[in-house]
Amino acid sequence: MNKNDMEYIKKESNFSKVIRTEILFTPLLIIFPIIVGIFLIYDWIDNGLASPYFGSLIIGIIIIIGNIAFDIPFIKSLKELSRKNNK
Repeated sequence: MNKNDMEYIKKESNFSKVIRTEILFTPLLIIFPIIVGIFLIYDWIDNGLASPYFGSLIIGIIIIIGNIAFDIPFIKSLKELSRKNNK
């Protein structure tokens, strides 16, 4: 990289574009894994609750819990960062 490239990267306008992009992708990052987790749990229920195969139930629960565990801090930090950027 040359000096002009580094100056372009350091501009704050690019920083705000990155934040805007993250805000736009946030619903996709949150909703899609929850839908997949719910689908896996529904698949387990649809195949029978007494089924000896609990794989889809366990994977669905892991996806939902993991998504919630990582998305709440992500959303909090994104709100804080966008609040700092607007000041």
